[in-house]
Amino acid sequence: MREPCWMLYGANGYTGVLLAEEAVRRGHKPILAGRSAEKLRPLAERLRLEMVTVALDDADALDAALREVDLVFNAAGPFSRTSAPLLRACLATKTSYGDITGEISVFEHTLSLDAQAKEAGVALISGLGFDVVPTDCLARYVADAVPGATDLELAIATSGAPSAGTAKTMLEILSRGNFFRREGALLPAPEAPVTRRVRFPDREQVVMAIPWGDLATAYRTTAVPNITTYMAMPGAGSPLMEPVNGFLKWATAFPAVQQWGEKAIDRLVKGPSQQDRDTMRSYVWARAADREGHAKEAWLDTVEAYRLTAEAGVRAVEKILETRPVGALTPALAFGADFVLEIESTRRLDKLA
Repeated sequence: MREPCWMLYGANGYTGVLLAEEAVRRGHKPILAGRSAEKLRPLAERLRLEMVTVALDDADALDAALREVDLVFNAAGPFSRTSAPLLRACLATKTSYGDITGEISVFEHTLSLDAQAKEAGVALISGLGFDVVPTDCLARYVADAVPGATDLELAIATSGAPSAGTAKTMLEILSRGNFFRREGALLPAPEAPVTRRVRFPDREQVVMAIPWGDLATAYRTTAVPNITTYMAMPGAGSPLMEPVNGFLKWATAFPAVQQWGEKAIDRLVKGPSQQDRDTMRSYVWARAADREGHAKEAWLDTVEAYRLTAEAGVRAVEKILETRPVGALTPALAFGADFVLEIESTRRLDKLA
């Protein structure tokens, strides 16, 4: 039998390059894939990897490419545009799928394909990077400690600039507004920013509710009906945040503004430097509670977000190819609450000093 092989789609992007480098470091030889041979070739030559060019709107070519691999890992965002054709092709060719999305709509779509994935005998797992491996694993950890939990809160604190792909995704998400999960349903959040104070391992910060992917994944992982997700950000507690948010939501609803913003991002946004990835830390907080007042709180102290994405993504590929899970799954359902602890220098804390 041949060795399992996998394809990295979107390999020439900022995070795609990090994933390819991490894969080679761990002894893999993924096939690099994307739309542009010109953009792929320098990376393929540097890492001495095979490459294939295929457009996502060419269904026949995409199916033919996926028949040659056991798994495709999608690093090409925004995933609202790239995940659907790859998921279709994976089901058609019985190929497992992973990606690093943080988009709620993509999670909901991927998870809706559970029956088809089981019939095809493949795994479909979105969110195999910083979105949402650490939060999903910590959500499962605290929820497992509070059987019958009704409320789950999650917060993240990161440093450094986003990549171009992440910035484009943020621009797209901004136009849709914020959401909560209440009694199992995804509902629009109030226009006024929702904030609270959270003590992270490094310091206390003000966090603001945002539409993080766990509104989809943590609900599937834990079945907790009420979920709020937060992010630490400058000015989160400022009275100016509400009008600024309102204006940005209104402005980004226009296609012309979206297009202008994406072009500006391509010119200006480069992502964290090597030094940032080596030195910065990321933090996650989670709290599960039931109606009787029982609660469990925990934290993660882990590496910089893009470094975590590269390490978690390649480790997830290894686990999928080794254990062959089946169905549309979340990271913590596929690999367990301790999966994030496999990331170098990651600590889970039950108490802060």
